[in-house]
Amino acid sequence: MTQLDTTNIPQHIAIIMDGNGRWAAEQGKPRSYGHQAGVDAVRRITSECTRLGVKYLTLYTFSTENWNRPATEVAALMGLVLTSLEDEIFMKNNVRFQVIGDIERLPKEVQQKLQETMEHTANNSAMTMVVALSYSSRWEIVKATQEIAADLAAGKIAATDINEQLISEHMTTSFMPDPDLLIRTGGEQRISNYLLWQIAYSELYFCDTFWPDFDEEGLHKAIADYQRRQRRFGKTEAQVEAEQSPSQP
Repeated sequence: MTQLDTTNIPQHIAIIMDGNGRWAAEQGKPRSYGHQAGVDAVRRITSECTRLGVKYLTLYTFSTENWNRPATEVAALMGLVLTSLEDEIFMKNNVRFQVIGDIERLPKEVQQKLQETMEHTANNSAMTMVVALSYSSRWEIVKATQEIAADLAAGKIAATDINEQLISEHMTTSFMPDPDLLIRTGGEQRISNYLLWQIAYSELYFCDTFWPDFDEEGLHKAIADYQRRQRRFGKTEAQVEAEQSPSQP
């Protein structure tokens, strides 16, 4: 098992869970079989993130673009959302559940189940699992812009009040810090309209493993890679090293 620095675990990990369909195709199974196997991977990674001390885990589950998939696959995915939310992984691991996205587009029974799960887990405190469902970053940015424009037109704010903090406060992710680490499985190396505002300074990690096969060791490798990097946030390497060095007497 990959050795990790337990003092440098990312507080927020975001994951693009890619490769369910291709994993199923390799086994001669329908895509829905891959999505079901992907739920098992979610259980594994959620438990391990909680054990490691990760505070926020955000999973890209269903994008607004995914509504363009065949109706049978969309229906299967919605059914899978319902059944996976029955899972007691939230209570067993003391995990709070949250959701971001254009929830009003979802079937009413899915909306109701999401709300029930959020209420049921509201007092859990070990980690927050955030599911991005019917979500896209451009949708989120447009929504935030519309809200700010409405406040401006109503005289609640002035144009000079618009800054990064105000925009962040209107994002659906305003309740949590930006991701430290973004992982994408499945071999693709793109962001796919996911948390574009929030990952401005996130470390990006891509791997070829299909999501159903992504396990604790895969997670450890991603975190170990993150720990080998120097996060500079626009500063020079020398500046960061000076800040990290113990002060001399």
